[in-house]
Amino acid sequence: MKLIDRFLKAKHWQLFIPLFGIPIIFQFYMTSMIFASINQTQPDPSVVFSIMGFFPIVMLLVMGVLFTWIWSVGIGLQDKIPSTVKMKTKKFKIFFFIPVGYLLMFILGMTVFFSNMPSLLEHTDPTDFSLIFSLWIIIFPLHFFAIFCIFYCMYFVAKTLKTVELQRATTFSDFVGEFFLIWFYAIGVWILQPKINKMVENQPQ
Repeated sequence: MKLIDRFLKAKHWQLFIPLFGIPIIFQFYMTSMIFASINQTQPDPSVVFSIMGFFPIVMLLVMGVLFTWIWSVGIGLQDKIPSTVKMKTKKFKIFFFIPVGYLLMFILGMTVFFSNMPSLLEHTDPTDFSLIFSLWIIIFPLHFFAIFCIFYCMYFVAKTLKTVELQRATTFSDFVGEFFLIWFYAIGVWILQPKINKMVENQPQ
């Protein structure tokens, strides 16, 4: 509960920095290094691969903060839901851990891929698409199901926020704004987090 409380009480800028600020800085750095490598007389591909190797770490940071925030709001505010309203927390938990598991495997796969990129390019026949096709067959349905689960989690969190705010049962038309603010979290965190802070401050101890 301490971790949940920390995310519920966190300021908007404290969430914005790991969610958007650090990835943007990394993207500018990566782009500048790639262009610098390309402009060299003899470009070194290993420089690009070494930089891309940090991408899974940045992705893990962003996804870790985002999903922990989603969990904190979806679960941490349940004690402020009116007793007359029933929220499907069990379904939320199931749909929450499916994309978390998928993303962890995806990040692990990216880490292995980037770390072995030079040898893969050297020993792989560019005309052999069987491996890529096999991976696509496996990843494609898992990816879209994970996206569906993420959208449900955003739906659940938006509904939780609006239910706590209005103290009554809500429909999607009531919290459609919150849903899109969670979707576009780089903007939404500045609007939603102050409201969450007030909800937590008003919670009786």
